[in-house]
Amino acid sequence: MTVTTKDTGVEQAVETITLTIDGIEVSVPKGTLVIRAAERLGIAIPRFCDHPLLDPVGACRQCMVEVPDMGNGRGMPKPQASCTLEAMPGMKISTQLSSPVAAKAQAGMLEMLLINHPLDCPICDKGGECPLQNQSMSNGNGESRYGGVKRTFPKPVPISAQVLLDRERCVLCARCTRFSEQISGDPFIALVERGALQQVGVYAEHPYDSYFSGNVIQICPVGALTSADYRFQSRPFDLVSTTTACEHCAAGCELRSDHRHYQVKRRLAGNAPEVNEEWNCDIGRFAFVSGRLTDRLTMPLLREDGVLRPASWPEAIDAAVAGLKAAGTHVGVLTGGRLTVETSYAYQRFARAVLGTNNVDFRARAASAEEEQFLAATVAGGTTDKAVTYADLERAGKVVLVGFEPEEESPIVFLRLRKAVRKKKLAVVAVAPLLSNGSAKLSATLVPTAPGAEAAALADLADVDAGTVVLLGERLAAVPGALSAAAALAARTGARLAWIPRRAGEVGAVTAGCLPGLLPGGRLVSDGVARIDTATAWDVESLPAEPGLDVNGMLGAASDETLKALVVAGAEISDFADPVSARDAFEHVGFLVSIENRLSDISSCADVVFPAALLEEQSGTFYNWEHRPRPVARVNKTLRSPMTDIRVLAALADAMGADLGIRTTASAAAELSELGAWDGARAEVPAFTATDDAITPDGFRLATWRELIDDSRRNDGAGELLATAKPPVARLSAATAVRAGVTEGGTVTVGTARGELTYDAAIDDTVVDGVVWIPSRASGRNVAEALGARAGDPVTAKEGARS
Repeated sequence: MTVTTKDTGVEQAVETITLTIDGIEVSVPKGTLVIRAAERLGIAIPRFCDHPLLDPVGACRQCMVEVPDMGNGRGMPKPQASCTLEAMPGMKISTQLSSPVAAKAQAGMLEMLLINHPLDCPICDKGGECPLQNQSMSNGNGESRYGGVKRTFPKPVPISAQVLLDRERCVLCARCTRFSEQISGDPFIALVERGALQQVGVYAEHPYDSYFSGNVIQICPVGALTSADYRFQSRPFDLVSTTTACEHCAAGCELRSDHRHYQVKRRLAGNAPEVNEEWNCDIGRFAFVSGRLTDRLTMPLLREDGVLRPASWPEAIDAAVAGLKAAGTHVGVLTGGRLTVETSYAYQRFARAVLGTNNVDFRARAASAEEEQFLAATVAGGTTDKAVTYADLERAGKVVLVGFEPEEESPIVFLRLRKAVRKKKLAVVAVAPLLSNGSAKLSATLVPTAPGAEAAALADLADVDAGTVVLLGERLAAVPGALSAAAALAARTGARLAWIPRRAGEVGAVTAGCLPGLLPGGRLVSDGVARIDTATAWDVESLPAEPGLDVNGMLGAASDETLKALVVAGAEISDFADPVSARDAFEHVGFLVSIENRLSDISSCADVVFPAALLEEQSGTFYNWEHRPRPVARVNKTLRSPMTDIRVLAALADAMGADLGIRTTASAAAELSELGAWDGARAEVPAFTATDDAITPDGFRLATWRELIDDSRRNDGAGELLATAKPPVARLSAATAVRAGVTEGGTVTVGTARGELTYDAAIDDTVVDGVVWIPSRASGRNVAEALGARAGDPVTAKEGARS
C-alpha cells in the first residue's frame, strides 16, 4: 500500500499488516484499530464511545469481540473492546457475526445500559436516528429481565443556553467530554461523581459557552444532549435532508440541512474529510433563522413621496431602469462578500456589459488599493491544486497567523490547526497585539505587534522557510504595507501564503472579477487582450477600459454626488469601514437600487428595493479559502420564493435593452467555467511601503477584531446562540492600565473625537503596552460607527463610570 504526498509527488511506503476477521483476511496499515479493520470488510461492530476523530477510550465496552489468536498463537481469555485493540500481524478476530461469546458480551452490555435508560423513545429527539435504539434491536435481547425502578433525574439540565442534558439517558460514552478536550480545547464539561451517580457536569464558574458546542449534540449516541432550539421540533423521519455548504465564513463546511413543511428545522455538520471532517461551528449550525423574520422582503418596494411602498415587479423595474439610465456610466455596483460565485459573476457582468462601468467592488468592509493588487496577483484565478489546503496546514512545519484569528474568523481552520498542534506538534506563531484565547489553545508563540506594525514584524520574522505557511486575514487590508511585506516574505523564504477572509463569498467574488481592476479569472481590466477575450465570450462589442472606483471611491463619489446611482446587494451599513460615512453616501447618492432578502439600513435608503431569494431557496457555489468549490443546494423548494439576484439582474438588463447573457445559476457557472483562469499577463505583486507610526509614550492604540458570535444580522432570531456570546471586555496590560488610571475589576472608556465606549476592564499582560483591545461588534456597540476608528488608530483610554 502506498500514498502520494501532494508536495513532492514521492511515493512513501506505508507498512501494512494482515489479520483475519470472521475468517476473512484483510491488510491494513500498522496501528489500525480492530474496529476500523472490520469496517474495511463491511462488518459493523456496535459501539457508542468510539468515534474515528476522537482518541480511543473503551468507555462503553459495547464493541466486544473474541480474540482466539493475538498473532502469537495465544488468545485472550475474555472478550476485548475492538475500539482500543490494535491490529497485529496474524491476529484472528471473531465478531458477533461468528462468535456466540462476542454476541453474548454485546447483548449483556446493552442489557446493562438499558437498566436505567428511560423508555421515552416516542418523545426523544434522537428517536429514529438513535444508535442505542438501533443496536438494541439488532444486537440486544428481545425482552428485559429488569423489573426494578429506573433511576431518574430532574430534566433537562442546561449545559449552556444551547445544549440541554437529560442525565438519565446518558450512557457515559464520554464522546462529549473528549470532543471538548481533544478537538475544540474547551474542557468546560466533564464526567463527575462515581458509580450509578456518574453524569456529565459543568464547572460552576464556566458554562459550556464553546463555539463548537453543537457538535456534542450531534455525536451523542443517545438523546442525552439535545438542542434547545430544535428540541421537540420534529421527528427525524419527518425531515427532508439536503447536503449543502455553509454561507457564513470562508471555511467551506459541508452541512446537512433538514427541513419540514418548507422550513429548515436544523442543520448538522456534513462529512467532508478534506474540509470540515465531521465538525462545524455553532454559527453554521444555529444561525439560519434570520431570513424568516418579519422584515423578510417578499415584494418590490418603490419610494414615493419619501416613503417606500409596495409595488408590482413591472412598476419597480421601470423605475429602476429610468434611474439607472439617467445616471449613465456614473453608477457603481457594491455586492458585499456573502454572494455565491455565480451571483457575483452576474453582478460584475451587469456592471460592465449593461451599465458600462468598472465601478464594482465586493468589499463592503475596510479595503485598499494594496489589497486589490494583492488579490489580483495571488488570489484571482487560483485553484485548489495550487493553493494551500487544510491538508497542507497539517503537513506544515510552522504556521504564521497575521491579521487573522482562526477561532473567531474561520473556526474550522482553527480546529484543523489544533489537530495538527496536538497530534503533529505543529508550531504556530501569532503576529498579534495579544495572545488570544484561540491562540493560547493552539500553544502559539506570540510575536507582540502593535496594530499597524505588522509589515515591520513580517520583515523581521525569523525561522521561516519553505515548510512554513503564512495565513493572512482580511484585516490586513487596513494595514499599509502588510500584504506587500507578506508577499516579500514568501518570495524571500519560499513560504506559502493563504488569504482567509471572513465571508463565504469573497474568494469567489475575486475569481468572478468583482473588483474595479479585475475581470473574471484573473484578467486585468488594463489588459486590452483580456478585455477583448472577455467581450468575445460575452458577445458584446467592447468593455469599458477606464479604471473603476473601489468601494472607498464609490462611497466618496456618492457622498459628493458625482456618482449618480448605486446598485447594492448583500451588504449592511454596519459592515463598512466607517458606517457613518457609508450611511451619508447612501443618503446622498442620486439613485439607489437595493437587492436584498431582508429590509436593511441600505434598503431603507433606497429608491427601489427588489426582494431576492434566500440562499436556502437557490443553488450555487462558494469557493472556500482553499479555492475549493463548495456546492450550495436548493433546500427549500417552495414556489413562493422571490426571484434570485441573477433573474432580477436579467430582468433589469432586458428592460434597458441589453442582454445579460445569463438567467440561471447553471448558465452563469457554465460561462465562468468556459472563461477559465487567464493565462496571459497577471497583476504584479504589490510593493507598498509601511507607515512609520509608533505609539507615543503617553498615547494609546486601538486593537480590535470581530468575534465569531456578535450582533451581526446573520444571528438575528437565534436567541440561544446569542446567549453564548462572550461578554464584551477591554483588554490591556497592567502597565497600560496604570497609565489609563484603570484598576482590576473596574471599567475603561475608550474614545476618539467622535465618541466613547465603556467596557469592563480585563488586565492581560500579553497585550502590547499602549494598546487597548475591544471587540469590533458586541452588545450593540459598533466600534467603527461609534468611534470612527479602526485597528491601529490612536484613541484615548481612561477609567470609566460603571453603569
